[in-house]
Amino acid sequence: MNKYLAKIIANDQEGLQMISACISGSKTKVDNIKYLSSSKVFLVSVERTKIESDQINKKINSICRFDFVDRVKAKNIDQSNSEKTLELIGIDYLKNKEDYEINLIFNNNSHIVLTTETIEVRLEDQNEIKSR
Repeated sequence: MNKYLAKIIANDQEGLQMISACISGSKTKVDNIKYLSSSKVFLVSVERTKIESDQINKKINSICRFDFVDRVKAKNIDQSNSEKTLELIGIDYLKNKEDYEINLIFNNNSHIVLTTETIEVRLEDQNEIKSR
């Protein structure tokens, strides 16, 4: 039953592009975005279409985890509206002196910038979403 659950680990630009491609078009709620500052972990739980398998339109829940995150800045995201659904368009990054700024780009010109000393990103599938 677990054979479709993938785990992709990225620690460079190529890996990040692969994760970005996998979660492009995925949906999340504001409530499913968490920053655990004490452990420097940023988590986004997304509902995505599994594009890397041959089963078209298979929807799964996945968690995208960013490690070593020092700072998080959100722009145009109403954090008081925890049920608001955001569509994740993609992830990119830029190197800024010693740090990386990883940019999670959402629809409606919303984004979240993660400041981190290294790229350490993991996309882990949790479970399949049964069609209703």
